[in-house]
Amino acid sequence: MLRLIQLELQKLWLNKASKVLIIISFILPFTVLILSSIKINFFGFFTLELGELGIFNFPVIWHITTFFASQFKFFFAIVVVSMIGNEYSNKTLKQNLIDGLSKKEFILSKFYTIVFFSLCATILIGLATFFIGLYYSSYTEASIIFREVEFLLAYFVKLVGFFSLCLFLGMLVKRSAFALGFLFILYILEWIIFGLLSWQTNSMDLAFNIKRFFPLESMYKLIDEPFRRIVMTKFPDKADIAYDYAVHWYEIAIVLGWSAIFIFLSYQLLKKRDL
Repeated sequence: MLRLIQLELQKLWLNKASKVLIIISFILPFTVLILSSIKINFFGFFTLELGELGIFNFPVIWHITTFFASQFKFFFAIVVVSMIGNEYSNKTLKQNLIDGLSKKEFILSKFYTIVFFSLCATILIGLATFFIGLYYSSYTEASIIFREVEFLLAYFVKLVGFFSLCLFLGMLVKRSAFALGFLFILYILEWIIFGLLSWQTNSMDLAFNIKRFFPLESMYKLIDEPFRRIVMTKFPDKADIAYDYAVHWYEIAIVLGWSAIFIFLSYQLLKKRDL
């Protein structure tokens, strides 16, 4: 496994564009550090500091930072599809197979790299969240600090699932730009199917329950938006905005299932394709 990861890292680091995108994909999520220190002066009447609003208190901070950081996954998605596009355009895929790398090892090298970068991103976001929370949070009890640390697991699974989808799309179309375009098409397609389901079943709730099994929707639902939760903490009497924001095991299982399917389909494409 380490040999395959080292092989991919060497390829990525020798590519200037990939190197820049990797650095950006790791730096941008840390803009949450900037958010925590933002102070907004309202014409000299008063100063609003986000860190003092309680949104960086434990345990809600795990929810906020992982949701915010996951919005920047698109940058590494470009790296993932480029990994495949460059293999075809530079003829390195065929050369690797000639040099003794099996097709299974080729796909595994990509998947191991995806897991490696997802794990690194999760660890970095986890450390950043922990230290921001220690600085701003009013709660310092260990039971509260680590109460919702499962959002880190959801963040990790979300990255692995999304990048596995990008890997499959890259294998499918062989071109980075087209693969990223297919992501947008898939997003539109999921909403079209949702609309048809709600029309045919005459039930929005049933359509939403089915939609949560779709690839992109299932990944999004791993970490629900935290904004209503923040409002709930400030206005606990507003029961009409209450919602289930917790991380559920079945949501993780759905995304892991899709990840396995995408990796398997990528391998099947490579096996049947004439190189």
